[in-house]
Amino acid sequence: MLSLAFMTLQTFAGNAEDARKTLDKVASVIGNKSGARASFTISGGKVGKQTGSIAVKGSKFCARTPKAIMWYNGKTQWTYMASTNEVNIANPSASKQQAMNPYAFISLYKKGYRLSQKIQGSTRLVHMVATGRQAISEMYITVNADYVPTQVRMLQKGQWVTISISNFSKKAISDSEFVFSSKDYPTAEIIDLR
Repeated sequence: MLSLAFMTLQTFAGNAEDARKTLDKVASVIGNKSGARASFTISGGKVGKQTGSIAVKGSKFCARTPKAIMWYNGKTQWTYMASTNEVNIANPSASKQQAMNPYAFISLYKKGYRLSQKIQGSTRLVHMVATGRQAISEMYITVNADYVPTQVRMLQKGQWVTISISNFSKKAISDSEFVFSSKDYPTAEIIDLR
């Protein structure tokens, strides 16, 4: 009986380590220093369903949808709302950054989550469960054979949000792409919330 319990614990530990290795590889693919781009569809929760594109470079990102554009340069976030022609400026907390960036799991998995993984052919499904109070309490990440995520499902405040990712490509991206440029939106009202 004791040997069966020990073997079960070893399986879970190995599975967690395999999941961590998978996410390490995903992080190295997505988090390359020159940048990456992808298309996405986000659905569920309060967002309904939206499509858009994202550019990422380290902790920086720029996400675009028909309704809004969000720039984040690693410290400051600018959010342009097309319907009101307003730009909100903020310095978001770490938990708010996680909620906004579809690629936030790149660093999230390293602390505060229990990991497991299932392999189905060339696809890996990594499951993350928070071990304490986290903004995202649970997450599923589907990863293809090239270690590119194709879907992220996350549970936030009791609601599931699904992000489907396509057209991923590594691209050199200028840092200026992650900063709001007022000359591109000359009539927008600026609201500084910092």
